[in-house]
Amino acid sequence: MGLTKKRFIADFQAEALHLFADSLENLSPMQQYQALAFLVKGYYAKDWAQTKADYDHHQQKQVYYFSIEFLPGRLLASNLLNLGIKDTVEAGLKQLDIDIPDLYAQEGDPGLGNGGLGRLASAFLDSMAADGMAGNGNGIRYQYGLFKQRFVDGYQVELPDDWLRDPYVWETRKENRAVIVRFGGSVYLTPCDNGGLEPVYQDTDDVLAVPYDIAMVGHHNHMVNTMRLWSAEPVPGHAHSLAEKSRINAITQILYPDDSDTAGQELRLRQEYFFTSAGIQSIITHYRRFHQDLHLLPNFVAIHINDTHPAMAVLELMRVLLDDGGLSWEEAWQITVQTLSYTNHTLMAEALETWPEEMFARLMPRLYQIAQEVDHRFRQTYTPRFGGELIQRCAPIADGYLRMAYLAVIGSHAVNGVAKIHSELLKSSVLKDLYTIFPERFNNKTNGITPRRWVQVANPELSELIDSAIDTGWRSDPSLLVPLAAHLHDEKFLKALHTAKKANKEKLAAIIFDQLGIEVSTNAIFDVQIKRLHAYKRQLLHVFGILEAYLAIKNGENRPSRVHVFGAKAAPSYRYAKSVIRLINAVADLVNNDPDCKGKLAVAFLPNYGVSLGERIIPAADISEQISMAGTEASGTSNMKLMANGALTLATLDGANIEIKDAAGEDAMAMFGLTTPEVAQLKASGQYSARAIYEADPTLHRVVDMLTDGTIPGITTEGREIQDELLVYNDTYLVLADFRSYVEASHKLDALWQDPIAWAQAALKNIAASGQFSADYTVARYGRDIWDVLPATPVGHGGE
Repeated sequence: MGLTKKRFIADFQAEALHLFADSLENLSPMQQYQALAFLVKGYYAKDWAQTKADYDHHQQKQVYYFSIEFLPGRLLASNLLNLGIKDTVEAGLKQLDIDIPDLYAQEGDPGLGNGGLGRLASAFLDSMAADGMAGNGNGIRYQYGLFKQRFVDGYQVELPDDWLRDPYVWETRKENRAVIVRFGGSVYLTPCDNGGLEPVYQDTDDVLAVPYDIAMVGHHNHMVNTMRLWSAEPVPGHAHSLAEKSRINAITQILYPDDSDTAGQELRLRQEYFFTSAGIQSIITHYRRFHQDLHLLPNFVAIHINDTHPAMAVLELMRVLLDDGGLSWEEAWQITVQTLSYTNHTLMAEALETWPEEMFARLMPRLYQIAQEVDHRFRQTYTPRFGGELIQRCAPIADGYLRMAYLAVIGSHAVNGVAKIHSELLKSSVLKDLYTIFPERFNNKTNGITPRRWVQVANPELSELIDSAIDTGWRSDPSLLVPLAAHLHDEKFLKALHTAKKANKEKLAAIIFDQLGIEVSTNAIFDVQIKRLHAYKRQLLHVFGILEAYLAIKNGENRPSRVHVFGAKAAPSYRYAKSVIRLINAVADLVNNDPDCKGKLAVAFLPNYGVSLGERIIPAADISEQISMAGTEASGTSNMKLMANGALTLATLDGANIEIKDAAGEDAMAMFGLTTPEVAQLKASGQYSARAIYEADPTLHRVVDMLTDGTIPGITTEGREIQDELLVYNDTYLVLADFRSYVEASHKLDALWQDPIAWAQAALKNIAASGQFSADYTVARYGRDIWDVLPATPVGHGGE
C-alpha cells in the first residue's frame, strides 16, 4: 500500500486519540502498541473484506486447513512487512522518538500452539496468503496457552499462560457466524419419507461455537486470508448450571490439557470434536449460500487434516451430508473422500491417536454410529482382496478403539508425509497396510518455513547484506537466493557475513545475561538446540557432548569456545523429559560456575521458548543441533530456519536433514550416527547392548557415571532415572550408540571454526540453498497435487 511517513504519523496520532482520548506521548508503550496495531488492522481491513468478496464472486475453490494448534507469533512486524510499509512506519516511529524494539516487544505471543505442528500450520496460512491461494485456518481459540515455563532450582514449573489478559487486537469476533455443537445424549434413527433414516437426538449437551477471525496478510498482493478460531460458550436461552458452564468453558480453556486420566482424555476428545464440527458446519453453511448441489462440494472446497486431531472431519462431514443434506451413504462417502486430505506427522506407532469406543460412543453417539458403518463397509469391501489379518490391522475400529490415523487415510483422497524419508517410511512402517490398499493416495510434501519472518523480520542484518549482494528479488522469491553462492570466494562479503552474525550474537548474549545472569563470549561458537523436549529428540546426547567437552577442558585440552543454548518445554506429565530439563540446568550450573570453563564453555537454557524467543536465538546460531535418532523425526523445521540464517547443521540422517544435506552439500554440515536402516536392523536383531558400549568407551563411561557419582550436584533422583533408562532399559533412543560418532562430528566443526573463511563459506552455502525450503513453494505443491487450488501470485521454482 502507498503510505507516506507524514500520513502515517497523522494516522497514528488520530488512532491514539480515538482509542485512549490522549496524545501519543502520554500513552504507555502497551497503549502505543495497541494504537499502532489497531491502525494497521484498519489499513488492511478493506483488502480483507475485498478478498472474501472476490472469493465468493468468482466462486474460487477454497482450502480449509484444520489444525488443533497454530503458532503465528507476533503479527505486528510481519503485517507491516507484508503490507509493504514497515520501513515507512519505523521511520515515523523514529521521528516520534518511540523506541521501536520496545514497541514490538509489547505484543505477546498468542498461546495457540506448542511446537512444530502449530508453527507449520501458521507458516502455511502465511504462505497461502502470499501465494494468493484461497486458504483458511480452522482451530481453537484457547483462553490459556500450554503454559508459561519458569525454572525454579533447575526444575520446570508451569505457570498459566494468560495470553488473552490484554485484548488481542488482531482478532475479530463473528458472533453472527456461531454454530451449535452437540455432545452426549442419545440418538436413534427413524425412517423418513424418502426411504432413508433420520437421526433423532435426545438430551444432548449443546455448546455454542463462536468464531474469532484473524487476518493472514499476503505479501505485497492486497490479498488477506482468514484464520478462524472457535471459542466455546453456553447456548443463549438455555438454562445452564454453574457446573455445565464450567464444563463448556473448559473445552477452549487450555491447550493440551493433561490426559493422564479419563477426565483429561474426555476433555481432549471434546476439544477435537468441537473445533472439527464447528469448522465443518461453517464450511457447509457458507457453501450452501451459493450452491444447492452438495455433489459439487469437492469442486469448491478442500479440507485438510493436519495430524490426527481433526480426523473426526471424516465422520462429521459424513454426518452433515447424510443427516442435513439427505444424501445416500455412497454419495456422501464419495464426496467426503474427494474433499478431505491428510498429513501424517509421526513415525511412532504409539503417537497415532486412538480413542476408547465406549468414551467415543458416549460423547459423540451419532459419529460413533457412522464410524461403525465406515468400519463395516471397509472390512466388507477389502477383506476379500487383502485378507482378514491385514484388514484387522488397519481397520478404523479394532480391539475396542477408534484409530484416528487409519480413519483419516481411509476417508481422504490424499495422504502425505512431511519429508522424503518420512513419506517412504510411512509406506513401509506405520501405514504400510493402508499403503498396500491405497498406494495412489500417498505422496510427499516436505515441510517449509517462512523466510519473511525468520530472515527478513528476525535478521535485518543478514537481509540487508543479501540485498547488497543480489538485490531484493529474493524477498518475494526465495529461490533467487541461489546466486549468493557466487560470493563463496568473496572475502569481503564473507567477513561481512561474520559481522552480521556477530551483531546477532551480541543481541542474544544480552538476553542471556538479562534472563540468566550469565556472561557469554560472542567470539564463541553458539551451539543451539531449540525444540520440544522429548527423549527421541535426544537433548540428552547434546548434554553428553557438553560433558565430554567439560572433561576435556578440565584435563587441560584447548578447544574453541562454545556457548550451548537450549530452548524447550516438556509436557507437564512427561516425567522423564522434565528430568532431562533438570539435568541440563544442573550441568549449566556446573559449567558456568567452574573457573576453568570461563571463556571456554557455557550453557544457557532460556525458559519459555516460543516463536518470539526463537526469532532472537536463530539469527545468532552457529551450529544447529538436529540429533534425533534416525527414523523418529518426521521432518523438523527449526533445521530449515537455522540453515536460512547461516547455521551449520550437526545432524543425523533423519527427517528433512537429508534434504538439507542434498541442498547445501555434505561439506556444509556435519553428519553422524546410525542411519534409519541401521537403527531398524539393530532393533530387530535384539543384539544391541547399551552396557557393552558404555563399558567399551572410557569417556562415555565417565560421562554416564557423572549422572550419579555426585560430580553434577542436585540430580540424585533425576540422574539415576536417566542412567537407568540407558543401562537398565537398554537406551531406547540409542544415545550411547551414537555418542562417539556425535563427538567426532562435533570435533570436525571445532576444526572448521579455526578457519573463519571456510566457516563463512559453509554458512553461505546453507543460506544460498535455503530458499527451496520456503513454505511458499510447499503450499503451492499442496495446491497443485492435493487441493487443486492454484496460486494467484506466480511462485518461483523452489528447488524443483
